[in-house]
Amino acid sequence: MIRGVKFVSIPVGDQDRALSFYVEKLGFRIETDQPMGPKQRWIELAVPGADTRVVLFTPDGQENRVGSLSSATFWSDDVPATFEQLKAKGVEFATPPTKQPWGVFAIFKDSEGNQFVLSSRT
Repeated sequence: MIRGVKFVSIPVGDQDRALSFYVEKLGFRIETDQPMGPKQRWIELAVPGADTRVVLFTPDGQENRVGSLSSATFWSDDVPATFEQLKAKGVEFATPPTKQPWGVFAIFKDSEGNQFVLSSRT
């Protein structure tokens, strides 16, 4: 049976810039950074305290996915506090924390223009 999601691929235009953003601003940890073909690297990052991984990799022919709204959603115990922490590190938000009947969410952008929802877990 399926036991989880191994990783989510995030399309990036510049792997070095994206790696710096995810490590320095979001606090992700490098698990793997190795060559993957002649033009890219396989960069796999871990979210601290979670069994979640992301991969900074764009398959050939999929470059048009860079800078889009991602279907991946990150969660935080305290969205407003996380918003303030990330904003202080220079992370750009398209939407500030907004309360909804189902929880609180905000939308942030990474270094490549990809947008992600940051949501409360419940």
